[in-house]
Order: sequence, then C-alpha cells, then structure tokens
Amino acid sequence: MSPLYSVFKKELRDLFRDRRTVTIQLMMAVVFGPLLLFGVMQLASDRMKNLREKAVELPVSGAQYAPNLIAWLGTQNIKAIKPPANIDEAIRTQEAEMVLVLEEGFGDSWRSNEPAKVTLVHDSTRNDTEVMLARIQGLLEAYSRTVGSLRLMARGVDPNIFQAVLVAPKDVASVRNRSGEILALILPYMLIISAFLGGAYLIIDVTAGERERQSLEPLLATPASREAIMSGKIFAACAFGLLGILLSLIGYKVVFSMIKTGVAINLTLPMIAGILLVLIPLLLIGASLLTLLAASVKSVKEAQGFMAILMILPMIPSIVLMVNPIKTQLWMYTVPFLSQNQLIVKLARGETIGMQDWGVYLASSLALAGVLWWIASRLYHRESLAISA
Repeated sequence: MSPLYSVFKKELRDLFRDRRTVTIQLMMAVVFGPLLLFGVMQLASDRMKNLREKAVELPVSGAQYAPNLIAWLGTQNIKAIKPPANIDEAIRTQEAEMVLVLEEGFGDSWRSNEPAKVTLVHDSTRNDTEVMLARIQGLLEAYSRTVGSLRLMARGVDPNIFQAVLVAPKDVASVRNRSGEILALILPYMLIISAFLGGAYLIIDVTAGERERQSLEPLLATPASREAIMSGKIFAACAFGLLGILLSLIGYKVVFSMIKTGVAINLTLPMIAGILLVLIPLLLIGASLLTLLAASVKSVKEAQGFMAILMILPMIPSIVLMVNPIKTQLWMYTVPFLSQNQLIVKLARGETIGMQDWGVYLASSLALAGVLWWIASRLYHRESLAISA
C-alpha cells in the first residue's frame, strides 16, 4: 500500500470518527445552500408578481385636476389615496414609496391639447421601489399614447403616421437560457465557495491541528516522503469536499423542482457532470492553498484567521462583472474564480463550451494547483513544521 493512499485513508477515517462535525458540514452543504437559494428565489418571484399584478395604493396630490386619469388608473389596479402633508419628507422617511403630483394647470393644458405635466416623486436610492416605479411609469406612458392617438383620430389623422419605425423584439432565448439567467444570479458563487473552502476544516486540522496536538511529528518521521504525506492529506480534503459538492448539487436539483417562478429550472445530469468538471480543479487549488497557509502558521487560530479573506476572494469576479459586464473571452478561463463563474453560467444557460475553452481552463487551473502544491511541499520540508510553538 502506497504511503499516499495510507495517509489518504487515515485522514478520512479520522475525520468520519467525528460524526457530529461531519454531519453538520454535510447538512450545511445539502440543506443550507439549496434552502437559502430556494427562499431567495421564491421571495423574489412572489414580490415581483405582487408588485406587477396586485392592486396598490398610490398617494396622489391634485387628483381633482385629472379625474379621467385617476379613473383610468383605477381600472389598472392603481387606487389613488390621500397624499402625505410633506411629500419630500414622507419619501425620505419611507412613509410613502412614491407620490404622483398633478399640478393645478393640468386641466388647462389638457383642454388646450398641450402636454399636461405630472411629477412622480420617489427616492432612486431605494431598490425596493424599482418595480413599482416602472409599473406606474409604464401605465402613465400607455395612457399618454392612448389619449394622443385618440386626439389625432378625432382630427382625421392616422396615429401611425408618427411611427416611422416599428420595433418588433424577437427574443431567441430558450426556456433553458432564461432559467440559466436565474441560476447565474446566485448559484456560481455558492458552488465556487463550496469547492474552494470545502476541505478547509480537514486541511487546517490535519496540518496546523496535528502540529498543535504533536501528532504530526511521528508521521513525518516515517520513511514516507513528505510530498506523499502532504498529498494524501490534500486528496482526503478534496474527496470530502467533492462529497459535499455532490450532495449540494442533489439538494439544488430537488429545490429547483420545487421553485415556482414561471420558468422551468432543471439541473440535468450532463449539467451536473459539467459543473463537477469545473469545480474539481478548484478543489485542488483550494486544498493546496489551504495546506500552504496551514503549514506556514503556528496555530489553528492563526490559520482560521485567513478564512475571512479567502471567503471574499470568490466574490471579486462577480462584483467586477456586475459593475463592468464584458463579453466572455478566452483569457478569462485562466483567471481563478472568474473562469469558474463564466463556465458555470454557460452550463446553466445550456451553451456549448468549446474544447479550446476547456483546454485553457483545465491547463491553467491544474498548473496553478501544481504551483501551490509545490510551494506547500517546500514548507513541509521545514524541520520547524513538526515542532509545536
């Protein structure tokens, strides 16, 4: 039996002896991520549906100046109510989401066939009002177009004469593309962080933890090479992390079948296989980096201090793409976290990933994992590694 396999088997056996810790970690993978995603998507879907369809109350100042407009809004499930005394202050304090203001000259402008001004007071920094704002603005614009067309027809003018270009949108996105967009909102980050830090507990424990317990020195004193010992620990962490990812994907598949968003979301077996192929190199990168950190510190607490920084790293590509979205290019597949993000999004959307893309990604990811493994192996050769501080 090779030393690498012996260490691999030993570390997994020791890990599963701590049944409570293993159960908690696996339950977090199976339950926490999928249920969190389910809750977020279901709440977002329900909120969007309610804001777009349900009857809402809209404070209107000067409703008496435009009875026809108010009556028409009523047919669209918009009920006009009394406005607050101080409109601006009510918006700032969130007493009201928005207020429609009709000026006294509205009727005069209307009768003279001039544009009648209306003001929609709102706070643009409040994201929770975006859907309602778009709904009210859309209704006001629809009302304006309808009345304008009727005025032209009353004068014997075809309203279409003012429409020089007729825009007819054609959405070529498939159902799977639209479901992929929903998955792309949260799923990549949750899967990436699970793969990157999936073996964190085991790696820190079998290096920094064993060093503190003074059980690492006897292991390093065996005839087995230190590279084999370290590799056995890394592969054990990767195996445990892979188990967590598999259980997570099963959980996501179950959850997606329960989500009612109006768009079918189906995590197919080929998609799961593709996601695993994307995440396995990241498992190796994360385990090698964590081994490097655990071998360079003096205690478990010091190693755990890096966790906050490591959890932020996968967020950086998502934030950058949110601020500055760019078209996917080949070089992106060489950037850690960004490459995984782009590949998972493509898989979720049902898009084909070329062999060149796979080749660049796998080569660069495995090369990075190899570099981190080599640096960690150099640290494992230090005599001070076996000595507890």
